[in-house]
Amino acid sequence: MKHPARWIALTVGAVVAALAVVLALQVGNDPRAEQNKSTLVGKRAPSFDLATVSGGKVTARGLEGKAVIVNFWNSWCIPCKQEESALKTFWSRHKDDPNVAMVGIVRDDTAGDARRYARNHGMNWTIALDPGSQAALDFATRGQPETYAISPDGLITGSQYGPVSVGNLETMLASTKSTPQ
Repeated sequence: MKHPARWIALTVGAVVAALAVVLALQVGNDPRAEQNKSTLVGKRAPSFDLATVSGGKVTARGLEGKAVIVNFWNSWCIPCKQEESALKTFWSRHKDDPNVAMVGIVRDDTAGDARRYARNHGMNWTIALDPGSQAALDFATRGQPETYAISPDGLITGSQYGPVSVGNLETMLASTKSTPQ
C-alpha cells in the first residue's frame, strides 16, 4: 500500500457513489405518499351548508352537476398564502365556465379576518365560513391548506394536502371528468 490516503479516498468515494445510487432509486417511493392522499377519494363528498363571507349561502346540493374545487384555508396560514397565486390563476381560467365552481372554506379563522383577507387579496371565488368546523371534520382535514376535487355526480376524485400549484388544480379538475385517482 504505497498511497494509503488515495485508497481511503477511493473507498469513501465508492461508498458515497453506492449511497447515491440507492437514494436515486428510492425517488418516487415516498412511504408517506399515501398519507398525503385523502381516504375520501372515490367516495361521495360530504354534504355542507355554509354561509359565505358575502352574506349568501353555498351548499353541496347547490353545486351538484358542477365540477367543484374545495380549498380549506385561513388568513394567517403561510402555506395558504403560498398557494394563493395558483388559486387566482386557476380561477381566472375557469370562472366563466358554468360547469366549474371553486369554494374556499375558511378553517380556524374569524369571519372578519377571512372577509378582509379575501377582499384585500382579490379572492373572487366563493368563500365560505365553517365556524363550527363541521365541514373540516366531515372532509377529515388535517390542516390547511387542503384541497379536494368533486365530480359533477358528487364523488371526490382528487385531493391534496398542502399548497397546490396551477398544474395540481388542473389535474384535479381533469379528474372530475374521469374515474377517481
